[in-house]
Amino acid sequence: MDNILVTIDFNGNEQLLIHMANKFASKFNSKVWLLHVAAPDPDFVGYDVGPQYIRDFRASELREEHKTLESYAEKFKENNIDAEGLLIQGATLEMILEEADKLDIDMIVIGYEEHNFLYEAMVGSVSSKLIKKSKIPVLVVPID
Repeated sequence: MDNILVTIDFNGNEQLLIHMANKFASKFNSKVWLLHVAAPDPDFVGYDVGPQYIRDFRASELREEHKTLESYAEKFKENNIDAEGLLIQGATLEMILEEADKLDIDMIVIGYEEHNFLYEAMVGSVSSKLIKKSKIPVLVVPID
């Protein structure tokens, strides 16, 4: 297993996913790719980008998220595990699958939180959709 992709959503539960990836990466001498898919730019989804202060705030958020990913990658490197943080924008499921294909990923690590029926019916679960669409093994980590 050469490459592990860890999906990070910054909901406060990413340490459990990082811990699981660390276990696998150390056993198999794998490279870890920490991926956060940020919401697409407003113009991508058909909305005006808005005033400058909103664009500046969004850019600041993205820089901070990227710094956090890089700090997670550094912790892997301290344990002699090759790691990189990736921040991309787009539709979450599609971007995970696209990056997994591009990076020749052998396993995807994703968290799963149980939501109420209404949320599941309206939004659905990225982890459930990923399991159905991925041709790559998916390690689902319960984070409730």
